[in-house]
Amino acid sequence: MVYEGQVPLQPAPHAWPLLPLGADDVPDMIALALETRPGPFVQKTIAMGRYLGIRAGDGGLAAMSGTRMALDEFTEISAVCSSPAARGAGHARALMQALMAQIQASGKTPFLHVKTENGAKQVYEKLGFAVRREICFSVICRTA
Repeated sequence: MVYEGQVPLQPAPHAWPLLPLGADDVPDMIALALETRPGPFVQKTIAMGRYLGIRAGDGGLAAMSGTRMALDEFTEISAVCSSPAARGAGHARALMQALMAQIQASGKTPFLHVKTENGAKQVYEKLGFAVRREICFSVICRTA
């Protein structure tokens, strides 16, 4: 999906701070990714881009998203996920709008990958993303 909105974005006001995530946050990021399955996310994934998160009242990572693949004209938004306990609070929308504004400010267009059956696709459409192309996606990993 590619952002097709015409208006420059400003991050939306949000009740929780959007925190930059770093190396110390990786264990929490991996735990959230394992819980929500946004796609491949491993120990060194954080090195591929810039990630933001929202911490719950208990200090746990409630939601995260980041940038990953950077091309000449496009930058990918990746690992958009909210813990089941935090869903419906607008976290994913706030994180995405902040990242989308950063990407636009750099002169690029946001894009992302989403499975056809993923309910988050509706959130992305409301944010101005449209399906550019359906693709087959394979995860190839080494066993033992």
